[in-house]
Amino acid sequence: MQSKLICAALAMGAASSAGAQNVTIYGFLDTGVEYINHVGPLNTNLVRMPNLTGSTPSRFGFRGTEDLGGGVKAFFILESGIGLDTGALNYGNRLFGRQALIGLSSSYGTLTLGRQWTMTFHAMMDTDILGPNIYAMGDLDGALPNARSDNTVGYLGKFGGLSVGATYSLGRDAAGPAGPQATNCPGELATDKRACKEWTAMVKYDSPGYGVSASYDKLNGGPGALFGLTRSDFSDERSTLNGYAKIGRSKVGGGVVHRRNTSAASFTSNLYYLGALHAITEAWVVDAQVARLAVDRSGNDSNFVAARVTYNFSRRTAAYLTAGHMVNQGSAAVGLSPGVATFAGADPSAVMLGLRHAF
Repeated sequence: MQSKLICAALAMGAASSAGAQNVTIYGFLDTGVEYINHVGPLNTNLVRMPNLTGSTPSRFGFRGTEDLGGGVKAFFILESGIGLDTGALNYGNRLFGRQALIGLSSSYGTLTLGRQWTMTFHAMMDTDILGPNIYAMGDLDGALPNARSDNTVGYLGKFGGLSVGATYSLGRDAAGPAGPQATNCPGELATDKRACKEWTAMVKYDSPGYGVSASYDKLNGGPGALFGLTRSDFSDERSTLNGYAKIGRSKVGGGVVHRRNTSAASFTSNLYYLGALHAITEAWVVDAQVARLAVDRSGNDSNFVAARVTYNFSRRTAAYLTAGHMVNQGSAAVGLSPGVATFAGADPSAVMLGLRHAF
């Protein structure tokens, strides 16, 4: 079934080249070899080829637009996440688990329907320097690099340097259990209208030299949902305040993510982050990030640092070396690499050598 869908999409792209519709096939392939220590609970070491991300998640997609006249365009995006280590589908084993949406755009903004990024992603995309890197701020909050939702209506408008947007999900995640990329909360229940709803909002200002943004994200729980959100009156909220500045070949970005969780394990936290990037030449780029997760003034905090060096062979192909270190305090046991657990109070370190190609 999946191969038939892919073939149909390819055929659609070929057929459209002669008509008014423009379809692009694109993707990123990124993987490498990683070494990580203090792997729990036996405190061992691990050498592996990660399947979720390297410097960026591997993916391929189809993007199409059609000019409807009067400044209005129709468009779609179908994007699949893949693990290069085995060729398996990521994001809850969905064919188009990264994005699957249709929309309309005009000078008034874009309206989108389907599985799509929330406004948390749009608010932080220019300030989170390492972004989806294997060692990055997402280690401290797995929802941040997976800020997307199913069954969603979205709006994003850009008016000069000002951007405003919002999303509303009728059922935030129909896949699971395979978190954090799948959280088993499909919603759309006639018997519980609050179950698995999610809404997000953002305001952002960008100029040539700097930008600031703020966002709010609230998701409800539902029957059987993961991470303790098993009832619709449970919720998980994140508010962000972010900023960045550009100076020549350098960029600095940072902010704070305030989280309020009202599940049975109710807690609040603040995630502070700061990163910097410098392009030494067109080929050589270095970037780094520090972050701190403080939970309920409990002393069970986690501190993180990571760095990356990238050599760009061309605009499409690059090699990189990235390293990270996590310091857990008290009973905190935050892992450094996606899918690799550690133990309370551990301070794991890791390094990865990888290769990336865009098409």
